[in-house]
Amino acid sequence: MKPCKRNQTDGFTLVELMSTLAVAAVLLVVAAPSFISFQRNSELTSLANKLVGAINSARGEAMKTGRNAYVIPINTSNWSGGWRVYVDLNGNDSYDAGTDMLVLSEPAVSSFLTISGNNSAAVATSPTPHIGFNGSGFARSIPSSNTLANVALTIKRNDISSTTADEETRLVIVARTGRTRACKPSTDRSCNSSSSS
Repeated sequence: MKPCKRNQTDGFTLVELMSTLAVAAVLLVVAAPSFISFQRNSELTSLANKLVGAINSARGEAMKTGRNAYVIPINTSNWSGGWRVYVDLNGNDSYDAGTDMLVLSEPAVSSFLTISGNNSAAVATSPTPHIGFNGSGFARSIPSSNTLANVALTIKRNDISSTTADEETRLVIVARTGRTRACKPSTDRSCNSSSSS
């Protein structure tokens, strides 16, 4: 008696392979925009946290050295171009490379994010937009005779429609006392540019 031969096939047929690739392509087309949006929202939150960290660094250095410390945009007409934190060692309320102590410098942000400020952090502020602290850790304005108000930096995504803009906005608020926090206006009623903390 001869053993029975079974027809065995190994691998995939061309039809099976093409079907699998078609399903994978459809899933990729559906998932890719969601992933990009997720990644950009993550960068938005990360940027807000970086700004809080930079502002807290300035406050900490001011208290540690007993001198004024500032966070200023590298390009004085645009916070989105990056910022620097420095201690004003010569007391002239402006950054002088080689004289003042540079604490940190942050490069420009991604092109789909924009940062704007109000009060002393507004781009139109003279002599330069800034967030400042005195040696006691309280917020300080240039010149110091200016009425001190709470400062807010607004971080927005500029690649989305206006209907979802509120959801994709973060505020970094600095109170006159020096307390700094990041918040999301769409979910926090106390999160607005005139908030006191």
